[in-house]
Amino acid sequence: MWFKNLNIFRFLQDVTILSEGLQESLTESAFHSCGKMDMESIGWVSPLGRDSEHLVYSANNCLVFKMRKEEKILPASVIREFVNDRVEEIETQQMRKVRKREKDGIRDEVLHDLIPRAFTRSNYIYAYIDIKHGWLLVDTPTPKKAEELVSFLRHTVGSLPVVPPKLNKSIANVMTQWLVQSNDCPADFELGDACVLANNDGAEANCKRQNLLATEINAHLKAGKLVKRLALQWNDRLGLIIDDELIIRRLQILDLIQTQVNEINAESFTQQFQADFTIMNAEISALIKRLFAVFGGEDEEFYKKML
Repeated sequence: MWFKNLNIFRFLQDVTILSEGLQESLTESAFHSCGKMDMESIGWVSPLGRDSEHLVYSANNCLVFKMRKEEKILPASVIREFVNDRVEEIETQQMRKVRKREKDGIRDEVLHDLIPRAFTRSNYIYAYIDIKHGWLLVDTPTPKKAEELVSFLRHTVGSLPVVPPKLNKSIANVMTQWLVQSNDCPADFELGDACVLANNDGAEANCKRQNLLATEINAHLKAGKLVKRLALQWNDRLGLIIDDELIIRRLQILDLIQTQVNEINAESFTQQFQADFTIMNAEISALIKRLFAVFGGEDEEFYKKML
Protein backbone atom coordinates (compact mmCIF):
# COMPACT_ATOMS: atom_id res chain seq x y z
CA MET A 1 0.00 0.00 0.00
CA TRP A 2 1.67 3.18 -1.22
CA PHE A 3 0.18 6.65 -1.15
CA LYS A 4 0.04 8.23 -4.60
CA ASN A 5 -0.75 11.73 -3.36
CA LEU A 6 -0.31 13.78 -0.21
CA ASN A 7 -2.56 16.43 1.26
CA ILE A 8 -0.72 17.51 4.40
CA PHE A 9 -2.32 18.82 7.58
CA ARG A 10 -0.50 20.03 10.69
CA PHE A 11 -1.79 19.37 14.20
CA LEU A 12 -1.86 22.58 16.24
CA GLN A 13 -1.34 20.63 19.46
CA ASP A 14 0.46 17.47 20.50
CA VAL A 15 -1.38 14.45 19.15
CA THR A 16 -3.17 12.65 21.97
CA ILE A 17 -5.15 10.22 19.82
CA LEU A 18 -4.46 6.59 20.71
CA SER A 19 -5.06 3.52 18.58
CA GLU A 20 -7.64 2.00 20.93
CA GLY A 21 -9.63 5.22 21.26
CA LEU A 22 -9.58 5.86 17.53
CA GLN A 23 -10.70 2.29 16.84
CA GLU A 24 -13.68 2.80 19.12
CA SER A 25 -14.60 6.13 17.53
CA LEU A 26 -14.30 4.84 13.97
CA THR A 27 -16.39 1.79 14.83
CA GLU A 28 -19.26 4.07 15.81
CA SER A 29 -19.06 5.63 12.34
CA ALA A 30 -18.26 2.46 10.40
CA PHE A 31 -19.43 2.36 6.80
CA HIS A 32 -22.92 1.16 5.91
CA SER A 33 -24.22 1.01 2.35
CA CYS A 34 -26.71 3.59 1.12
CA GLY A 35 -30.25 3.10 2.29
CA LYS A 36 -33.10 2.82 -0.17
CA MET A 37 -33.60 6.57 -0.45
CA ASP A 38 -30.06 7.74 0.39
CA MET A 39 -28.01 9.40 -2.32
CA GLU A 40 -24.70 8.81 -0.50
CA SER A 41 -23.14 7.19 2.52
CA ILE A 42 -19.77 7.82 4.22
CA GLY A 43 -18.03 5.69 6.82
CA TRP A 44 -14.82 4.01 7.89
CA VAL A 45 -13.60 0.65 6.60
CA SER A 46 -10.54 -1.41 7.43
CA PRO A 47 -7.29 -0.36 5.73
CA LEU A 48 -6.36 -4.06 5.83
CA GLY A 49 -9.20 -5.18 3.60
CA ARG A 50 -12.68 -6.64 3.97
CA ASP A 51 -11.56 -9.64 6.02
CA SER A 52 -10.24 -7.46 8.85
CA GLU A 53 -12.30 -5.96 11.66
CA HIS A 54 -9.58 -3.48 12.57
CA LEU A 55 -10.47 0.03 11.39
CA VAL A 56 -7.09 1.36 12.56
CA TYR A 57 -3.67 -0.02 11.72
CA SER A 58 -0.90 1.09 14.08
CA ALA A 59 2.79 1.07 13.12
CA ASN A 60 5.84 3.32 13.55
CA ASN A 61 3.90 5.62 15.88
CA CYS A 62 1.38 6.16 13.09
CA LEU A 63 -2.34 5.40 12.84
CA VAL A 64 -3.64 4.35 9.41
CA PHE A 65 -7.32 4.38 8.48
CA LYS A 66 -9.53 4.43 5.41
CA MET A 67 -12.74 6.22 4.45
CA ARG A 68 -15.32 4.90 2.00
CA LYS A 69 -17.87 7.09 0.27
CA GLU A 70 -20.66 5.44 -1.68
CA GLU A 71 -22.73 7.53 -4.08
CA LYS A 72 -25.72 6.69 -6.20
CA ILE A 73 -25.31 7.48 -9.87
CA LEU A 74 -28.31 9.37 -11.16
CA PRO A 75 -27.34 11.71 -14.03
CA ALA A 76 -29.31 14.91 -14.44
CA SER A 77 -29.97 13.99 -18.07
CA VAL A 78 -31.75 10.79 -17.00
CA ILE A 79 -33.92 12.64 -14.48
CA ARG A 80 -34.74 15.29 -17.07
CA GLU A 81 -35.74 12.66 -19.63
CA PHE A 82 -38.15 10.93 -17.23
CA VAL A 83 -39.65 14.24 -16.13
CA ASN A 84 -40.14 15.39 -19.73
CA ASP A 85 -41.81 12.10 -20.64
CA ARG A 86 -44.31 12.43 -17.79
CA VAL A 87 -44.97 16.09 -18.56
CA GLU A 88 -45.59 15.26 -22.21
CA GLU A 89 -47.93 12.43 -21.24
CA ILE A 90 -50.01 14.72 -18.97
CA GLU A 91 -50.14 17.53 -21.53
CA THR A 92 -51.22 15.13 -24.26
CA GLN A 93 -53.87 13.28 -22.25
CA GLN A 94 -55.29 16.28 -20.40
CA MET A 95 -54.73 18.87 -23.17
CA ARG A 96 -53.26 21.49 -20.85
CA LYS A 97 -49.92 23.08 -20.03
CA VAL A 98 -47.94 21.73 -17.06
CA ARG A 99 -46.74 24.68 -14.95
CA LYS A 100 -43.48 24.96 -13.05
CA ARG A 101 -44.84 24.06 -9.60
CA GLU A 102 -46.46 20.91 -10.94
CA LYS A 103 -43.32 20.06 -12.89
CA ASP A 104 -41.27 20.35 -9.69
CA GLY A 105 -43.65 17.90 -8.03
CA ILE A 106 -43.25 15.50 -10.96
CA ARG A 107 -39.49 15.74 -10.56
CA ASP A 108 -39.79 14.77 -6.88
CA GLU A 109 -41.88 11.76 -7.87
CA VAL A 110 -39.33 10.75 -10.48
CA LEU A 111 -36.52 10.96 -7.94
CA HIS A 112 -38.54 8.87 -5.49
CA ASP A 113 -38.94 6.20 -8.18
CA LEU A 114 -35.37 6.28 -9.52
CA ILE A 115 -33.20 6.60 -6.40
CA PRO A 116 -33.85 3.05 -5.12
CA ARG A 117 -32.94 1.67 -8.57
CA ALA A 118 -29.80 3.74 -9.12
CA PHE A 119 -26.39 2.12 -9.44
CA THR A 120 -23.76 3.00 -6.84
CA ARG A 121 -20.04 3.70 -6.97
CA SER A 122 -17.55 3.92 -4.14
CA ASN A 123 -14.41 5.96 -3.57
CA TYR A 124 -11.81 5.08 -0.97
CA ILE A 125 -9.32 7.42 0.67
CA TYR A 126 -6.45 6.29 2.88
CA ALA A 127 -5.03 8.58 5.54
CA TYR A 128 -2.71 8.32 8.50
CA ILE A 129 -1.81 10.32 11.57
CA ASP A 130 1.92 10.64 12.18
CA ILE A 131 1.91 11.08 15.95
CA LYS A 132 5.64 11.81 16.23
CA HIS A 133 5.65 14.66 13.69
CA GLY A 134 2.11 15.91 14.29
CA TRP A 135 0.86 15.39 10.75
CA LEU A 136 -2.33 14.10 9.17
CA LEU A 137 -1.59 12.85 5.65
CA VAL A 138 -4.42 12.17 3.19
CA ASP A 139 -3.96 10.19 -0.01
CA THR A 140 -5.85 12.34 -2.50
CA PRO A 141 -4.79 15.03 -4.98
CA THR A 142 -8.07 16.91 -4.48
CA PRO A 143 -8.27 19.48 -1.65
CA LYS A 144 -12.07 19.16 -1.53
CA LYS A 145 -11.88 15.40 -0.92
CA ALA A 146 -9.13 15.87 1.66
CA GLU A 147 -11.27 18.41 3.51
CA GLU A 148 -14.21 16.01 3.36
CA LEU A 149 -12.16 13.31 5.08
CA VAL A 150 -10.86 15.80 7.66
CA SER A 151 -14.38 17.04 8.35
CA PHE A 152 -15.73 13.51 8.74
CA LEU A 153 -12.81 12.53 10.98
CA ARG A 154 -13.43 15.62 13.11
CA HIS A 155 -17.10 14.65 13.36
CA THR A 156 -16.07 11.11 14.30
CA VAL A 157 -13.55 11.91 17.04
CA GLY A 158 -15.15 15.14 18.27
CA SER A 159 -12.12 17.41 17.90
CA LEU A 160 -9.38 17.63 15.32
CA PRO A 161 -7.17 20.74 15.56
CA VAL A 162 -5.44 20.56 12.17
CA VAL A 163 -4.67 23.11 9.44
CA PRO A 164 -2.70 23.01 6.18
CA PRO A 165 0.98 23.82 6.83
CA LYS A 166 1.97 27.48 6.80
CA LEU A 167 5.53 27.99 5.56
CA ASN A 168 7.72 31.07 5.78
CA LYS A 169 8.53 31.30 2.07
CA SER A 170 6.27 31.42 -0.97
CA ILE A 171 6.40 27.97 -2.56
CA ALA A 172 5.64 29.44 -5.99
CA ASN A 173 8.46 31.99 -5.71
CA VAL A 174 11.00 29.40 -4.55
CA MET A 175 10.15 26.92 -7.32
CA THR A 176 10.16 29.70 -9.91
CA GLN A 177 13.66 30.67 -8.83
CA TRP A 178 14.78 27.08 -9.35
CA LEU A 179 13.85 27.43 -13.03
CA VAL A 180 15.24 30.95 -13.38
CA GLN A 181 18.55 29.97 -11.82
CA SER A 182 19.07 26.20 -11.83
CA ASN A 183 21.95 26.46 -9.38
CA ASP A 184 19.44 27.55 -6.74
CA CYS A 185 17.71 24.17 -6.88
CA PRO A 186 18.91 22.11 -3.89
CA ALA A 187 21.39 19.37 -4.75
CA ASP A 188 19.09 16.60 -3.50
CA PHE A 189 16.29 17.68 -5.86
CA GLU A 190 16.37 17.15 -9.61
CA LEU A 191 14.06 18.96 -11.98
CA GLY A 192 11.66 16.74 -13.89
CA ASP A 193 10.22 17.32 -17.34
CA ALA A 194 6.86 18.93 -16.53
CA CYS A 195 5.50 22.07 -14.93
CA VAL A 196 2.50 24.37 -14.92
CA LEU A 197 3.16 28.11 -15.07
CA ALA A 198 0.51 30.70 -14.25
CA ASN A 199 0.08 34.43 -13.79
CA ASN A 200 -2.32 36.46 -11.67
CA ASP A 201 -4.83 36.70 -14.53
CA GLY A 202 -5.32 32.94 -14.54
CA ALA A 203 -3.46 32.30 -17.79
CA GLU A 204 -1.58 29.00 -17.63
CA ALA A 205 1.11 27.22 -19.61
CA ASN A 206 1.08 23.45 -19.15
CA CYS A 207 4.49 22.13 -20.10
CA LYS A 208 5.06 18.38 -20.47
CA ARG A 209 8.06 16.34 -21.56
CA GLN A 210 10.20 19.45 -21.86
CA ASN A 211 13.54 20.67 -20.64
CA LEU A 212 12.41 23.05 -17.92
CA LEU A 213 15.51 25.19 -18.38
CA ALA A 214 14.78 25.75 -22.07
CA THR A 215 14.41 29.22 -23.61
CA GLU A 216 10.65 28.96 -24.14
CA ILE A 217 10.10 28.16 -20.44
CA ASN A 218 12.29 31.08 -19.44
CA ALA A 219 10.24 33.36 -21.71
CA HIS A 220 7.08 32.53 -19.75
CA LEU A 221 8.91 33.32 -16.51
CA LYS A 222 10.18 36.66 -17.83
CA ALA A 223 6.60 37.48 -18.80
CA GLY A 224 5.62 37.23 -15.14
CA LYS A 225 4.38 33.68 -14.78
CA LEU A 226 5.18 31.72 -11.62
CA VAL A 227 5.51 27.99 -11.12
CA LYS A 228 2.19 26.51 -10.04
CA ARG A 229 3.23 22.85 -10.29
CA LEU A 230 6.63 21.27 -10.73
CA ALA A 231 7.83 17.73 -11.37
CA LEU A 232 10.79 16.72 -9.24
CA GLN A 233 12.89 13.78 -8.18
CA TRP A 234 14.21 13.71 -4.64
CA ASN A 235 17.43 12.03 -3.60
CA ASP A 236 17.01 9.32 -6.25
CA ARG A 237 14.32 7.89 -3.99
CA LEU A 238 10.98 9.50 -4.86
CA GLY A 239 9.39 11.15 -7.86
CA LEU A 240 6.65 13.70 -7.34
CA ILE A 241 4.75 16.72 -8.62
CA ILE A 242 4.39 19.47 -6.06
CA ASP A 243 2.14 22.51 -6.34
CA ASP A 244 2.16 25.97 -4.82
CA GLU A 245 -0.21 24.82 -2.06
CA LEU A 246 2.20 22.06 -0.98
CA ILE A 247 -0.05 19.32 -2.38
CA ILE A 248 1.99 16.40 -3.68
CA ARG A 249 0.72 14.42 -6.65
CA ARG A 250 1.93 11.35 -8.55
CA LEU A 251 4.19 10.26 -5.74
CA GLN A 252 6.20 7.29 -6.92
CA ILE A 253 9.11 5.25 -5.65
CA LEU A 254 12.28 5.20 -7.71
CA ASP A 255 14.68 2.32 -8.27
CA LEU A 256 16.51 2.71 -4.97
CA ILE A 257 13.33 2.20 -2.96
CA GLN A 258 11.80 -0.24 -5.42
CA THR A 259 14.73 -2.58 -4.75
CA GLN A 260 13.88 -2.57 -1.04
CA VAL A 261 10.25 -3.31 -1.80
CA ASN A 262 11.12 -6.15 -4.14
CA GLU A 263 13.24 -7.80 -1.45
CA ILE A 264 10.25 -8.15 0.90
CA ASN A 265 9.10 -11.76 1.28
CA ALA A 266 5.74 -11.25 2.94
CA GLU A 267 3.62 -14.32 3.65
CA SER A 268 0.32 -12.46 4.01
CA PHE A 269 -1.40 -9.27 2.97
CA THR A 270 -1.00 -7.88 6.50
CA GLN A 271 2.75 -8.53 6.48
CA GLN A 272 3.06 -6.89 3.06
CA PHE A 273 1.01 -3.93 4.26
CA GLN A 274 3.22 -3.53 7.32
CA ALA A 275 6.44 -3.75 5.31
CA ASP A 276 5.21 -1.31 2.67
CA PHE A 277 3.96 1.16 5.24
CA THR A 278 7.18 1.03 7.25
CA ILE A 279 9.23 1.95 4.19
CA MET A 280 6.69 4.47 2.91
CA ASN A 281 6.33 6.29 6.22
CA ALA A 282 10.10 6.67 6.58
CA GLU A 283 10.45 8.09 3.07
CA ILE A 284 7.44 10.41 3.31
CA SER A 285 8.55 11.76 6.69
CA ALA A 286 12.01 12.55 5.37
CA LEU A 287 10.57 14.15 2.21
CA ILE A 288 8.14 16.40 4.10
CA LYS A 289 10.78 17.56 6.55
CA ARG A 290 13.07 18.38 3.64
CA LEU A 291 10.35 20.28 1.78
CA PHE A 292 9.54 22.27 4.90
CA ALA A 293 13.22 23.19 5.16
CA VAL A 294 13.67 24.34 1.54
CA PHE A 295 10.53 26.45 1.78
CA GLY A 296 11.79 28.32 4.81
CA GLY A 297 10.40 26.26 7.67
CA GLU A 298 7.03 26.52 9.34
CA ASP A 299 5.46 29.75 10.54
CA GLU A 300 5.06 28.89 14.21
CA GLU A 301 3.52 32.28 15.01
CA PHE A 302 0.72 31.52 12.56
CA TYR A 303 0.00 28.25 14.36
CA LYS A 304 -0.13 30.00 17.73
CA LYS A 305 -2.69 32.47 16.41
CA MET A 306 -4.86 29.56 15.22
CA LEU A 307 -5.12 28.04 18.70
